[in-house]
Parts: sequence; C-alpha cells; structure tokens
Amino acid sequence: MIARSITVPRPNSMLALLSSALIGSLILALAARINAPMWPVPMTLQTLALVLIGSYAGARGAALAVTAYLAEGLMGLPVFTAGAGPAYFAGPTGGYLIAFLPAAWLAGYASDRGWLRNAFAAFAVFAAAHAIVLAGGVAWLAVTLGATAAIAGGLLPFLPGALVKSALATAVTAAARPAKRAA
Repeated sequence: MIARSITVPRPNSMLALLSSALIGSLILALAARINAPMWPVPMTLQTLALVLIGSYAGARGAALAVTAYLAEGLMGLPVFTAGAGPAYFAGPTGGYLIAFLPAAWLAGYASDRGWLRNAFAAFAVFAAAHAIVLAGGVAWLAVTLGATAAIAGGLLPFLPGALVKSALATAVTAAARPAKRAA
C-alpha cells in the first residue's frame, strides 16, 4: 500500500492571505481555550496551532495570523486563555505571546523553503519554534519571578509537551503537505 498525502493549496492572493490570517487568529484563540491550568502559566495547544499555521500559510500568512491574534487580544477581545487587553501582556504569559510571532514566522519560512518535506527537518523546525516560545516566556518570567523559578515553572513542565506537539505537527504536516507556491 502506498501512503499518499493530501495537498493543501497555499494562500497566494491578497484575499486568500488575509482570510488565512483571520482563520489562523481564530484557531489560535480556540487553541487558547484548550488548556491545562498550571502555575505560573497554563499549558495550551497554541504552539501546536502556531506551527501548523506556519506550515500551511507560510511566513507571511503566519506572521499576519499571529499579528491579528495579538492585536485582537490587545484591543480587549477575549482571545487569550484568561483575559485580554494591554495589561495581559505585562502578566506571566506576555513573553510567550510576544515570542509567538518569530516562532510562527520560522515555521512558515521553513515551509516556504520546502524544509518541512523531510520529517526530521520538520521536527527540528517545530522543536525550534517551540524553543523560541519557551525562551521568550522564560525570559519574561525571569524578570518577575527570578531565573530559577522561571525555569522550574515556565520551562521544565513544558518540555515534554513541546516535544509531543512537535511530533504531532510533523505527522500532520506530512499528511497534509502544503502545495508548492508558484514562483
């Protein structure tokens, strides 16, 4: 039996790019609602959604989706796990949220370059994207909690989940491989 993958078309018109950005921001908001309460920050499915948005929408689409998501939360829309508005960014999850942008861009950039076609490379990219989010979050937590507490509460509990989500994203990306964009 030959395994086949589904080819997903890339958004290449402005309308399609904006639509995928809006859909991506909604997916991030929904992924925020699927969480396990932890201290100092909850564990969500947002980083899984983040790398999958990047793998589908590419660097520009992923950056637009995350920017829209962050702007929605900044304006007070209830898209974050527990709260919204400018003050939310000053809380314990602020560093993670800000790091969403470079992490999504990395996944999208790798997808644009075709690096996600190899499972090992895809896993490495997704793990690196998770590492970016964790580094941003821990750096921010270290300012308020100190380095030891930030690592203990904001990094170590999230490492197994980051690896599982990276593996899951690799499997999903292999099954629904984005179509090559016409040059």
